[in-house]
Parts: sequence; C-alpha cells; structure tokens
Amino acid sequence: QVQLVESGGGLVQAGGSLTLTCAASARIFGYNVMGWYRQAPGKQRELVATITNGGNTNYADFVKGRFTISRDNAKNTVYLQMNSLKPEDAAVYYCNQKSFGIGAVNFWGQGTQVTVSS
Repeated sequence: QVQLVESGGGLVQAGGSLTLTCAASARIFGYNVMGWYRQAPGKQRELVATITNGGNTNYADFVKGRFTISRDNAKNTVYLQMNSLKPEDAAVYYCNQKSFGIGAVNFWGQGTQVTVSS
C-alpha cells in the first residue's frame, strides 16, 4: 500500500499562485501515472492534470496555460504549480497514483484544500 501525502494548499487571492506537492511513500515500478484531481462542494471529482513516469502530461482544458504538473521520480513526488488562480479553482485537490495491467493499483491522497478569494 502506497501512502500519498499532499501539501501546499491554502488561501490565495484571485490571480495568485500556489504549488501543491504530493509525496508517495514508496515507488511503483513500471508504467504508472500520477495526477491531480479536484472536487468542489456539490460537484463531482474532476481531473486536473496527469503525468506519466516518462513525463507525458495531460491537462484539463480549464487549466491549460495556467497550471503545470511535474514529477520527480527519484523522490516519488508530483507537483502542481497553479498560477492565475480563479475563484472557480477553489476545491479540495487530491493526488492520485495508478498503474495498469496485472497488479494494477489506484491510490488516493487525503486531499488538500485550495481556497481562492475574489
């Protein structure tokens, strides 16, 4: 079982920046994807961005050009740099790590709150 621990959430004014960090307690070998999802009150959890262990990234349209996901495989850590934050970006942000095929895993962090004031 891999533990994912998020940090970096908080309160920021609209237009500001935050960097979220997610540290995994162990390394998953082979192809795997780490990502960030978010859930606002009354809404479903949605994908924000993902990155493979090879560095391929994928972003939701609503964050393209504003958020950047990166990953340090040696540290088992994924980051989300969030710039030009909007009030609608406020949510609990969750870290996820998953692998596929035989022995597939799907781990979630506990979430970190991001609040954006207008």
